[in-house]
Amino acid sequence: MAKVLLVLDDPSVRSALHVCLSEASFTVRECGTALGALRAVLDEPSDVMVLGLGLPDIDGLEMLKMLRTVSDIPVVAVADRQDERDLVRALGSGADDFLAGPFSGAHLVARLTAVLRRATAGVVPADVARVGGLVVDAKRREAFLDGAPLDLNRKEFDLLEFLAWRPGVVVPRGELFKRVWLRTYRGERTVDVHLSWLRRKLGESAAQPRYLHTVRHVGIKLEAPQPTH
Repeated sequence: MAKVLLVLDDPSVRSALHVCLSEASFTVRECGTALGALRAVLDEPSDVMVLGLGLPDIDGLEMLKMLRTVSDIPVVAVADRQDERDLVRALGSGADDFLAGPFSGAHLVARLTAVLRRATAGVVPADVARVGGLVVDAKRREAFLDGAPLDLNRKEFDLLEFLAWRPGVVVPRGELFKRVWLRTYRGERTVDVHLSWLRRKLGESAAQPRYLHTVRHVGIKLEAPQPTH
């Protein structure tokens, strides 16, 4: 039975979601502040966190950055509005998924189940993928570029690792979303956001790619840079 830490400022919303998650066989703990949530994570680890961005003591995104220094717990960030900037900021701060209101309890249950499945699935490939100067060690979850370690968050690594085992293959965004995020693609910009961050860490851009190449109207491929003469 998975343990959920529900971190939301509104007691009535917490109560309603508590009931819904309990009915879905989750064990639920509630917290209404960022500092309380950090203490709860350290005192009694949970399997997944639902984190509201509008907390009364510390901004939810700042709290998320603090959390990532002490815990790798999967986090579904939630907001009460549809704003792409919240999506980008939440993912950049370390969230594993993002859900904007209004949403149903069933929708939240589905997202939590998918996040937990990804977190516990493990990494299938046992060997090291090498593409040019890029090395991806799936077992240790480490990546190197020209011998230097890459500082990747969980999703950046998952995305790079998936592509590194398919060098030269053009992978549609919908396939990337399905295989890395384990959800049906409906035009979300999540893939593009993470590709942008990944390109930056690889020292390239969409306009001047080295490893990550966009094939217009088709998808993304990872391949070694061509030697210069």
